[in-house]
Amino acid sequence: MKVILANEGLANEGIALLEKAGFEVNLTHVAQEQLANFINKNEINGLLVRSATKVNKEIIDACPSLKLIGRGGVGMDNIDVKHAESKGIHVINTPEASSESVAELVFAHLFGAVRFLPDSNRNMPLEGESHFKSLKKSYAGGVELRGKTLGIVGFGRIGQATAKMALALGMRVIYTDHHVTKASLDISFFDGQSVNFTLEAQELESVLKQSDFVSLHVPAQEDYVIGKKELEMMKPGSGIINTSRGGILDEVALVEALDNDHLAFAGLDVYESEPHPEIQILMNPKISLTPHIGASTIEAQQRIGMELAQQVINLLN
Repeated sequence: MKVILANEGLANEGIALLEKAGFEVNLTHVAQEQLANFINKNEINGLLVRSATKVNKEIIDACPSLKLIGRGGVGMDNIDVKHAESKGIHVINTPEASSESVAELVFAHLFGAVRFLPDSNRNMPLEGESHFKSLKKSYAGGVELRGKTLGIVGFGRIGQATAKMALALGMRVIYTDHHVTKASLDISFFDGQSVNFTLEAQELESVLKQSDFVSLHVPAQEDYVIGKKELEMMKPGSGIINTSRGGILDEVALVEALDNDHLAFAGLDVYESEPHPEIQILMNPKISLTPHIGASTIEAQQRIGMELAQQVINLLN
């Protein structure tokens, strides 16, 4: 019997599918430093991870029983993919399963930020009883998303899912991407109707200068995609959302842009120093904060579990 270690958990639907196909699923959460020993001791054939477990060259070389490494999510920067494939190990991920969940989180940040909800939720418990009228006045200058321009940096599956939601809200969408020069998007509605939009890529500078809000959807990079220079290109009073990867947005430059009122707000789900975000980020009243939960919905985890399980079955059975 082939043994699969789901080191960071797996949805029940995925477990059931694997067990039905004759696999044994081990749900033990193994610490990073014990991972290689555990894999060898238990003759693990497939290792499924999310973002916390690092599957580096040392672990790959130390574990001859490994035939497959799977990442529940999109990016695979925590896996040495090239080395694993050079050893004949299958490397898989689930690029489509969490797109809708991440896109909805983008709009959770956007809706909250344009109506000052992060700051209001901090101040209402403290001052709502004694300073209700002054708080009401201070939060009365919110704006609507409809009619505004959303710029999307990176137009893969998540970027496109975000674009569809924006278009459905009546927003104008522009994007930049080195690989996707033109995209056709079908937006489906509950009654079976659909509307098609065709969009063409623009240069990053053009997107930044035109956008009321910017949403980042690029993989991990060696350098910043958005630094001081790029933030200065953005419209005064605009906002930026990062639900992709920490390290693509210069957080020092971001705080400076917020403090000097060039930017109105930011929304962050990922951080440069994750899992220990900087205190200047955590305490800034203009930043909407979530702890890397973009793909963490019940529905996304179910889709991820099923998609991983089916790929494991196809490759190892």
